[in-house]
Amino acid sequence: RIHTGIGTSESHIRYKFNTTREAVLERAVAAVKYAKKYVEDVEFYAEDAGRTDNVYLARVIEAVIKAGATVVNIPDTTGYCLPSEYGEKIAFLVNNVPNIDKAIISTHCHNDLGMATANTISGIMNGARQAEVTINGIGERAGNTSLEEVVMILKSRYAVLGIDTGINTKKIYGTSRLVSTLMNMPVQPNKAVVGRNAFAHSSGIHQDGVLKNRENYEIMDPTDVGINESAILLTARSGRAALKHRLELLGFELTKEKLDEVYDEFLKLADKKKDIRDDDIALLVGDATRQERRIKLDYLQVVTGKSLKPMASVRLDIAGEKFDATSAGNGPVDAAIKAVKQIIHRQVTIEEFLVQAITRGSDDIGKVHMQIDYDKNIYHGFGANTDIITASVEAFLDAVNKLPVAE
Repeated sequence: RIHTGIGTSESHIRYKFNTTREAVLERAVAAVKYAKKYVEDVEFYAEDAGRTDNVYLARVIEAVIKAGATVVNIPDTTGYCLPSEYGEKIAFLVNNVPNIDKAIISTHCHNDLGMATANTISGIMNGARQAEVTINGIGERAGNTSLEEVVMILKSRYAVLGIDTGINTKKIYGTSRLVSTLMNMPVQPNKAVVGRNAFAHSSGIHQDGVLKNRENYEIMDPTDVGINESAILLTARSGRAALKHRLELLGFELTKEKLDEVYDEFLKLADKKKDIRDDDIALLVGDATRQERRIKLDYLQVVTGKSLKPMASVRLDIAGEKFDATSAGNGPVDAAIKAVKQIIHRQVTIEEFLVQAITRGSDDIGKVHMQIDYDKNIYHGFGANTDIITASVEAFLDAVNKLPVAE
């Protein structure tokens, strides 16, 4: 499929392109015809359709379908539409574009005003049969429509909506955690469907009701999205089969080689903490699926205390060669980072340093997100470890590994 398009709102036509409606329509048709030379499946998007006049939008959609578009995407690019407005826009196209039956209508909603999911559902209710969504609602600005929200709305309200996505919903939770880990973007605790508190009940009245019957306050079964409440806790005594089973419940399907790698890291983690939870496992999988790093932390020792000047000794493995350095600092993390800088010889500055507790307990994993500036470019790094200093160095190295290789 080739996905092509152009802005159709008055704002885009007048200020972005400095042209006319007719010129935009001609360019839209030309783009679709050109794409059609290479593939049969062509999707056209009318950017900022949410603020486009419905009559003109219908003209554009009719023309691009005639030119060969098989999917017509109606984006609410700025997240401006009310659900009723967006649904009416889709319905207008269904009723006023003569050849609309020759294409699939797609939604593409942004969440600037928190209405992306509602608009997407409204679009589906009025005739859209493709929804463009993202895991955890990630996307520019305030994000896009959340896949997990749309899927579970359609599943839980099937009796009313009558639409089945065909998605294995038991993979949702694990996929959410994996994406969160790989993109260094935490899922907010109260995020619908996949947030840590999505199935938690703190109110006494709610807790009493749930204990009597879960349906009193839960409209979804946690197991439907891959959250297995009765799962066994993994420990250092858990075998490879138990880990593999837990990974499958969380939606992770690993090759034998990757499973071996994750199991080795699992045993190392199990030596440091008593119980291994789902978030720990997601982090282990995330680490195993990361690209091989050129610069690795081989050794780290920190000496610190109430009346001691923090000192750190670091050994890095750079493309198979070992380098050592020692430095003092204003704290243990600062000392360790300064030691690393002595080895890498790069003029980088830390712009952002964020520490987050991933799981619960003093022996649990801490996650560090670091943003560094090098040559006026921003690079992001992520590290996770039961030792927050090690996690910080790993996050710094994760970012450094993304820098251009020095000549």
